[in-house]
Amino acid sequence: MYLTAEKKREFFTEFGKSEFDTGSPEGQIAMFSFRIKHLTEHLKVNKKDVATERSLIKLVGKRRRLLDYLKAKDIERYRSIIKALGLRR
Repeated sequence: MYLTAEKKREFFTEFGKSEFDTGSPEGQIAMFSFRIKHLTEHLKVNKKDVATERSLIKLVGKRRRLLDYLKAKDIERYRSIIKALGLRR
């Protein structure tokens, strides 16, 4: 599997407060970004996989909502996660 427990811990350690802080928006955004990249690569090969395409669209929406929340809550944290992940808006 592409997203193991160790990989999740790595995201939350790097972007959250600790590896056990799974509720931090930064850690969740980083994990969603990793999953979005993985699903995008999958869809480049499997163009007719409609279920994965739907999952990808839902993940992008979840990440967008978290980014909007973070932007409203603390603009500096928003800017730092955008810069760290290379996202733009």
